[in-house]
Amino acid sequence: MTSYGGSSTAPTRSRTNGLAIAGLCCGIVGLFVLNIILGPLAVVFGAVGLRQSAAKGGAGMAKAGIVLGIVDVVLWLVLLAVAANNGGFSWHVGG
Repeated sequence: MTSYGGSSTAPTRSRTNGLAIAGLCCGIVGLFVLNIILGPLAVVFGAVGLRQSAAKGGAGMAKAGIVLGIVDVVLWLVLLAVAANNGGFSWHVGG
């Protein structure tokens, strides 16, 4: 028995590499919070995802994760240099 408007073959789904997605997500979130932690994670996930991209796809996302991870680390270094030149880190709570 065939269904209305359907075919008898199952649809093929293209699966993207999960590590490439993880590298891209870590790189994007690292631009805003915890860039010293998420930046290196984005580089590692992106590099492993790029290595696996021949079999699973997602080379573009892996490359973007690597680039964003490097940007995260550079951003952290810039913020650290700015804080060091302005007298260090100080937290002022209250009035």
